[in-house]
Amino acid sequence: MEISEKHFCVILAGGKGRRLWPCSREQKPKQFIDFFGTGRTQLQQAYDRMVRIVPRENIYISTQVEYSHWVTDQLPELPADNVLAEPVARNTAPSVAWAAFRISHICPNAQIIILPSDQAVFGDEAFERNVKECFDFVEQNDCLIAMGVKPTRPEPGYGYIQMGDPAGPEDLYKVQSFTEKPERDFARLFVESGEFLWNTGIFMSNVKNLVLSLRKILPVVLRLIDQEGMSISLEQECEYIRENFSKFPNLSIDNGILEKSQNVYVMKCSFGWADLGTWHSIYEGMQKGDGDNVVIDSEVMLEDCRDNIIKMPKGHLAVINGLEGYIVAESGDVLLICRKGDSSALIRKYVNEVSLKYKEEFV
Repeated sequence: MEISEKHFCVILAGGKGRRLWPCSREQKPKQFIDFFGTGRTQLQQAYDRMVRIVPRENIYISTQVEYSHWVTDQLPELPADNVLAEPVARNTAPSVAWAAFRISHICPNAQIIILPSDQAVFGDEAFERNVKECFDFVEQNDCLIAMGVKPTRPEPGYGYIQMGDPAGPEDLYKVQSFTEKPERDFARLFVESGEFLWNTGIFMSNVKNLVLSLRKILPVVLRLIDQEGMSISLEQECEYIRENFSKFPNLSIDNGILEKSQNVYVMKCSFGWADLGTWHSIYEGMQKGDGDNVVIDSEVMLEDCRDNIIKMPKGHLAVINGLEGYIVAESGDVLLICRKGDSSALIRKYVNEVSLKYKEEFV
C-alpha cells in the first residue's frame, strides 16, 4: 500500500480496562499488557498494524496523563509530541476532538483513521486494502465511514450496524441504523437477516468533515484557540487543554457523532476482527481447546472442565477439576473465579466493592 503524507492515524489508548480485571489494573490497563504472550502489548500491536499504512510521524496516541509514560516506554520511536495525554477522562469524542484539532492545523487536507487499541485484526493485507479504499473515499467525500465486519455468531456484547443502500464503491453502504449491545435474541435476528455488521469501533473521515461534525455536538471548548488565521504553539495548545479539557462532556464517538450525523457510511470489510475488551469477548473470539476451554498463555491441568477461560501468571500452575462456564484469572495479588456469562456486570460490581473494602492496589 502506498503511504501518503495526508494519511493520519489516532489510536485510542486511554481506557482503564476494568472489564478485564484483575489482569488489567488501573495502574497498568490492558492496552499496555502483553496479554496473549506474543511479545508485544495491545498498544504495540495496534501501532505495528498502522505504521505499515501511515507515516510514523502521522500516528497519534490518545491516552491519560497517568498512562503517558507507558506509551513512551513501549513506543520509543514515536515522536514525543504525538502522545496526546489528557488531564481527565472524558470518553472518546473529546479525545478525537483534540486529535482532529491538532491534525487539522498540521494538514488541513488530511484523511484520518481512528481505532481502539484493544482489538485483534486478522488478515493484514485485507485490512490494509480496506483502509486504502476508505481513505480514497473520504478524500473525495465529506462523510464518516464506520468499518464493519460480517458477524460470525449472535454476540450480544458487540455493537451492530445495519446496512442501507449501496453507496457506489463495492462493499460500501449508507448506514441504516446503529444498535449497541442488543439482547441475544435480537442479535440472532440481526445475524440471520444478513443486513447487519459488527461495529469494529474503527472509523474514518477527512479532517475537515470530522472537525465540522465535532463542532455540532461538542460545546465550544476549542473555539478560543481554533479561529481562522490564528497561530498557536504546541506549548500553548497543551496548556489550554490542561485548563479546559474538563469542560468537555463525557461522550463517545458512537453516540456523539456516528449516530447523530447524516452522511455516515459503513464498509463491509474483509479482514477478521475480535474485540479484546472483556473476558467473554476474548473467549468467544479465540480458538477453543479440549472441552471448548480457552487457555491464555498459561500452564494448566484440566479434568472434566468445559467452556472456561483461564489466564494465569508466568510460573504458576492451575489444576482444575469439574469446572464449567467460568473465568479463572490470576494476576499479582488477586485471583478471580467468576461465571463467564454475565461477567462484565459482575466484574464492575466486584471492582467497586474491592476498592471500598480493601486497598486500592487490588484495583
